[in-house]
Amino acid sequence: MRILSGIQPSGTLHIGNYFGMMKPSVEMQNNGEAFFFIADYHSLTTLPDPSELRKRVFNVALDFLACGLDPAKALIFRQSDVPEVTELAWILNCITPIGLLERAHSYKDKVAKGFSPNTGLFAYPVLMAADILIYKSHVVPVGKDQKQHLEITRDIAIKFNQQYGKDVFVIPEERIREEVAVVPGLDGQKMSKSYNNTIEIFGKEKEIRSKVMKVVTDSKGLEDIKDPSTCNIVALYKLFASPEQVKEMEDKYRAGNYGYGHAKQALFEVIWEYFAPYRKRREELLADPSYIESVLKTSAEKARAVAAKTMDEVRQTVGLR
Repeated sequence: MRILSGIQPSGTLHIGNYFGMMKPSVEMQNNGEAFFFIADYHSLTTLPDPSELRKRVFNVALDFLACGLDPAKALIFRQSDVPEVTELAWILNCITPIGLLERAHSYKDKVAKGFSPNTGLFAYPVLMAADILIYKSHVVPVGKDQKQHLEITRDIAIKFNQQYGKDVFVIPEERIREEVAVVPGLDGQKMSKSYNNTIEIFGKEKEIRSKVMKVVTDSKGLEDIKDPSTCNIVALYKLFASPEQVKEMEDKYRAGNYGYGHAKQALFEVIWEYFAPYRKRREELLADPSYIESVLKTSAEKARAVAAKTMDEVRQTVGLR
């Protein structure tokens, strides 16, 4: 079974990235042939500063390795180090109906938020399809916000196979961890850099504490009984704490005389403790930056060999050879 997942280098990684994509990916590296790419082509839809983009790509690789990705078990590479993916994207563009892309929620949401409606942003699902199909991926872990894009990938793969009468592409299956598919941010919305509501994985202690203290709550006072099922603090706490710790906090909410300040302090403590071993590993990796680059290069060479084989088959199928 081949597993594929990707992440954009759009900024500092946060706990929404960790539980939504990083942790499931690291866990799945033991369950199959794992390919993880850093989507620098995709990031160009928002025109990041070139030097900043290079820095972000490096940091994504660093953070993944610090959080448990094992290069002996999984590949991690720059998307742009496998240029065949853009060739496949063009070929897929030529069979993808405009209407299919016009129905994409992500494009409409981003334009509504002020993103420039460029062609790259519009055709984003086709490049994503190429990312997945070029490695003949069987399983793709995605968040709920990417579910429609994977459905588009499946539609494109089925259309290609039917049009040419040959099963060139594997039809990928989604893998969504429902319980953490959407991690709440400081304001209660989905945690996202776009909303500026994130808690970074490797932020400094003072910064993380400050952010946790900004988690939005209702106006109930210290003495009031509170509902843990509707509280952003509890929702985040559940990601890090043991079932016993969660029950204890919920009981305190229902008993009263337990303020949101107390709950936020408990949340900060479990977050800081949870990532402690990963912070240590990250410091060790930073001592030898050349190791990060060597991992990216070696992984890309292996991924490109797979991609090249697929592209030979695609070119032959569509008449380019």
